[in-house]
Order: sequence, then C-alpha cells, then structure tokens
Amino acid sequence: MRNPSSEPLHGTARQGAERVSQRKTLSRRQFLKAGLSTVVGAGAAAGAYAYLWEPHRLEVTRLEVRLPSLPKAFDGMKVAHFSDLHLGFHTGAKDVERVVQAIHAEKPDMICFTGDMVDGHAEDMTEAIKPFATLKAPLGLFSILGNHDYGDVEKLTHMEEEAGFRVLRNSSVKLRRDGAVIAVVGLDDGIWGNPDPIAATRDLPEGMFKLLLMHEPDYGDIAAGYSFHVQLSGHSHGGQVRLPLVGEVITPPGAKLYVQGLYHIGSQGMQLYVNRGIGTTGLPFRFLCKPELTMLTLRSMT
Repeated sequence: MRNPSSEPLHGTARQGAERVSQRKTLSRRQFLKAGLSTVVGAGAAAGAYAYLWEPHRLEVTRLEVRLPSLPKAFDGMKVAHFSDLHLGFHTGAKDVERVVQAIHAEKPDMICFTGDMVDGHAEDMTEAIKPFATLKAPLGLFSILGNHDYGDVEKLTHMEEEAGFRVLRNSSVKLRRDGAVIAVVGLDDGIWGNPDPIAATRDLPEGMFKLLLMHEPDYGDIAAGYSFHVQLSGHSHGGQVRLPLVGEVITPPGAKLYVQGLYHIGSQGMQLYVNRGIGTTGLPFRFLCKPELTMLTLRSMT
C-alpha cells in the first residue's frame, strides 16, 4: 500500500499548496520590507532629532560643590560655566542670545567661559558676540582660549573684551569679598598654546583658594599637582553623540579621560567639572548630549 503523503499533488490540491507557498513568501517579504522601513524611518527620525532639535535645546545643570578650602565669605557663590560655542559652525547670534537669557535668569556671581568661542574667522563673529555685552556679574566675567580660537587671537581677544570678558592667558585675578580673597586662574590652550601654571600663579600666596579655567579637561591630571582647588573645562562636548549603554562614541585629544560632569582628581581631591558645551564641530549633530549651561554653587566646609 502506497503512502498517500508520497503521492504527487494533482489539480486543486496542487493549486492550494502553491497558494500557501505564495502567501508564506509574501509574508516573509512583507515582514522584511516592514522591518527595513522601520529601521530606515527610525534612522531618519534620529538623524532629524540630532540635527534639527537637540543642538538647539539648552539644559541647565545645577549642582553644589563642597570645597574645604573655600573661605567662608564666598560660601554660596554661584558660578555660571559654559563652553565651546563654536560660532560660525551652525551657531550664531540666536544661540548666544539663548545662553545670555538663561544666564540672566540664574543671577550668577561670576561667569566663566572655557574656550572655543569661534570655529572660523574671528572678524566674522563680531555681531554674534555682541549679546554678551548685556551680561553682568558682581565678581566678573572671565574667558580663556580653546584650540579652535587660534586663528586671529588678538582680534578675538579684543572682541571678547569688548563684550565684557576678561581673557586670561597664563594669568590670574584676585576676587575679594568681606575681607577674604580667592583667585581665578586662566591657562593658555593645551594644544595650540603654552599653558604655564607657574607663571599664572606666581603672584598668588601659598594656600590661596584657586579656581582654574583650562580648556582641555585631561590637563586636570597636571593641574592637580599645582594646588588648584577646582578646574572648569570644556572641549569634550560630552562626546557630542552618545549612545544608550555605550556613552560617548568619540572624544577629541585632551578629553579622553574626563568627558562630562564632576570628577575628583589627585590626592588633594581637586574637583574638575567638564561642561558639554553649547555648539558643535566636525558634524552639526548632538544625540543624547544636549548643550549645557552649568550653574555651580560653591560651598565652604569651614
């Protein structure tokens, strides 16, 4: 007796089997097509978000930093810290105005910019920088140079000073409050400049509280050996593009060890804060890495 299942299909039975096979084939094709469309759509949406939306969102990060060496008179001092505008590369006057408005709302005692004001010719950024002239802070506005600022340094320095910043290059400023004195120190850029912490602190007495502005955060490993108490940096952009469970995809030289946020460095516990910056460079994208204005409230522990 022959096995019915081994018999060749005839007529209606064969046609039915072919239709089932076609439906299966179409179902697989439809599934793959739908999956591909989903992936392409998600990629396009992520790209649009990273290009059109996130680079224009400003996140204000507020935190307290406790510092044993900070004089009691400066307890509660509010420092506005921002970095890396890269004016000329997809950022301009509107971005500056957004930052200025956010700083006004915070009413800081001091404002610090940690480099890369421009990403092109300084003279082209004259109008973009003008909104900074409305900024006021009781203890002053301070700025340093970043690696992208080394075009026409003199022109850029003049523009920033016209806008109200004091540009520090291996130099320091003493701040006084209720009889107490602290110092703000700014170093030259670590890539195109010549940072000299000895020259910058030559006129400062031993043990004075020193807040350091240095563009590249990895310099913190050196700065910790020069009795600085706090270092503020930028340069990293926080990676600019970050992926879930992975973090930053790539960071520039000088920002391989310290990428974003607060760190404690060295045996003396120097604190380093790395700001994610405002603008972009290389590619005009930010993903899971919003532009940042940092508001640091310094707290004395004495």
